[in-house]
Amino acid sequence: MMTPEENDLLCRVVGQAAMGQLMRRHWTPVCLQEEVADPDGTPVKARLFGEDLVVFRDSDGRVGVMDEHCPHRRASLVFGRNEEGGLRCLYHGWKMDVEGNVLEMASEPAASGMTEKVKHTAYPAKEWGGMVWAYMGPKDTMPSFEPPAWAPTADTRVSIAKVLLPCNWAQILEGAIDSAHSSSLHSSDMVPARVDSAKATEKTWLRPSTDKAPRMQVQRTGYGFRYAALRRPLTNAAANDYVRSTVFVAPATALIPPNNLYNVANINVPMDDTNTAFYFIAWGHPAQTPETETWRKFLRQSVGVDLDGSYRPLRTEENRFWQDRNAMKAGNFTGITGFPNQDLAMWLTMGPIADRTHDRLGASDLAIVEFRKQMLDAVRAFEQGGPAIGTGADAATPAVCAFQAIVPKTTDWRSYEARYIWQDGLEHPELEPSYSVNG
Repeated sequence: MMTPEENDLLCRVVGQAAMGQLMRRHWTPVCLQEEVADPDGTPVKARLFGEDLVVFRDSDGRVGVMDEHCPHRRASLVFGRNEEGGLRCLYHGWKMDVEGNVLEMASEPAASGMTEKVKHTAYPAKEWGGMVWAYMGPKDTMPSFEPPAWAPTADTRVSIAKVLLPCNWAQILEGAIDSAHSSSLHSSDMVPARVDSAKATEKTWLRPSTDKAPRMQVQRTGYGFRYAALRRPLTNAAANDYVRSTVFVAPATALIPPNNLYNVANINVPMDDTNTAFYFIAWGHPAQTPETETWRKFLRQSVGVDLDGSYRPLRTEENRFWQDRNAMKAGNFTGITGFPNQDLAMWLTMGPIADRTHDRLGASDLAIVEFRKQMLDAVRAFEQGGPAIGTGADAATPAVCAFQAIVPKTTDWRSYEARYIWQDGLEHPELEPSYSVNG
């Protein structure tokens, strides 16, 4: 059980909150590349750690991530003119480039030299894996950008569903690393079958187990932790375990056990204390990984159908998440289509910030307990002047990956040779899909 003070320490990210400051020591996704696809296109509003931002692509194709509000009189630059190498405020014509340099002040005399005295807040930006990233921490602590585990190479297909949710980042992350819930909440979409490992079809994911009470084991690492949910397989349960190993990459990424065709991950970006940008990702070889629109349709996360134009869900608690009670009577467990929608129904009904002081945790919640303990330890160490978890020598490497497999009981999952899902037989040396993930 957590205290109210610990719950706040874990969840709060705005201003000088320690967790938000820790997160700012990592490169963080700001928006999707598709949102700012065109040079001189429409600027996009974003919000991270309680800070309002504007994202735009200039005439030369460079992406800028800046304070949304003009340094002159704080009008929004989201409505500005994106033209000739910069973003121009509509109010008085001040114009800033992607680095925050003030190029023009139409309302000031040219001889005033004021453009050289004003610098707008702009953050280093990088494009990778279908996202625009920014570093929002102190410049002297900025690490080099390293590709995330779910987008290891430029030719990896990365398909992303984005949803903006009105709840805290930590309860979403806890859902992503919680393997036990999938056997109940997602039981109509992740269906038991006599297969040799998890399989993907156009409509469902098949699993070789009916076991709803997995045994949990955790291995802490410098970047977070790995854990295994051990279940009885449908075949030869006396000799084998069905292992689903999830990876938590601090501060807010989960590498989820794959199926037979592609890998799965999610990253949860705090917009502020009570709003989160949730990104659900399929990645792998282009021949086997669904394209973006196919992925979103499969998840029931299509813009204009399931989400509004701002990536906010049309399913809400007020309309009961479009739950079909007749479908439930006919055998569907939740009556909610799209397994991320089943998740968000749980996350949102916990409230804007889940009150963990009332939790009653059991053996199946081992990963949740480890997440809370590790992140509280990490943020306290950070407050005492230590490095942010998962940075420097402790940063996750490309060797880190989730896996699922039927393995002999004599095999320790910690030493199991995990493999990315990639096209069978295809040589791809820069990806190096086979790794031992000890340590």
